Amino acid sequence: MHAGAIPLNRHHLALYLTGEHPCSYLDGRQARTLFVDPHAQLDGATYESLLEQGFRRSGTHVYRPACRGCAACIPARIPVEAFVPNRSQRRNWRHNAADIRLTAATPSFQPEHFALYQRYLATRHPGGIMSTDATEEAYRRFLVESWGGATRFLEMRLGTRLLAVAITDVLARGLSAVYTFFEPAMSRRALGTFAVLAQIETARHQQRPYLYLGYWLHDSPKMRYKEHFRPLEILDGRQWRRVERGESISLGEPSRT
Repeated sequence: MHAGAIPLNRHHLALYLTGEHPCSYLDGRQARTLFVDPHAQLDGATYESLLEQGFRRSGTHVYRPACRGCAACIPARIPVEAFVPNRSQRRNWRHNAADIRLTAATPSFQPEHFALYQRYLATRHPGGIMSTDATEEAYRRFLVESWGGATRFLEMRLGTRLLAVAITDVLARGLSAVYTFFEPAMSRRALGTFAVLAQIETARHQQRPYLYLGYWLHDSPKMRYKEHFRPLEILDGRQWRRVERGESISLGEPSRT
C-alpha cells in the first residue's frame, strides 16, 4: 500500500505500508511496517537522514514500524563521546580485548561467517523466522548484498578461531549496528556486549558521533540490553532525547528509577 512520501535533501522518497503481520518482537501482537521505496537509489547521506528519523536497514530494505496503537519500538543511539561504561562493561572489555583480535573487512560471502551465523540462529533463536530460513540465499540478501552505502564486517577472533561478526554501516556522522552474530558456545564472554563496545570504540577512533542501535523494546528481553549503554539517546517522535544512567526510558518526561 502506498503511504505517501518523505522529503529528504530536496527530494521525496515514496513510502509503502504493509498490511498487518505477526510482530517479530512481541508474541501475540500484530505489526505494520513502513518501507522506503525499494527501487529508490539510496546513498549514505540519504540513509543517514532516514536513520535520524527512526528508520532501520535490513538487507536492501529501509523501514520503520508503523503499528496501530503501539509505539513499543523506540529508536536508540549512543552518543559516543559521552558514553561511560559501567563496571560490568569495563570488565567485559578488559577480559575480551586482552586476547580477541578485531579486524574490519568489506562485505563478502565467507563460508566461515555463514556457518557461525547458522549456529548462532539455531541456538539463540530456535524456531524463529530467521532460523527456519537460514539458507545461504537468505543470508546473502540480509547481510551481504550491496545497498548503496559503505558497510564493514567487524570480525572478532581468538587466535584463528572466529568468535563473532558485527555488521556495521559506516556513515558520515556515525555507525549503525545492523546485526551481530557470535559463537553460542562462548556465552560466558558476553560477546554481544563486547561487539557493541567494539563498535563504540571504532566510532570514537573514527570521530563519528553516534552508534545507532536500532530499536529498544521494554517488553522484549532480546532488545532490552541496549538500555545498559548510557547515556542513551531515544527518538521520542519529535527529537532525540538523552537518557542518563539512572533514568527510565519512556516517551514521556524522564523519571528516576
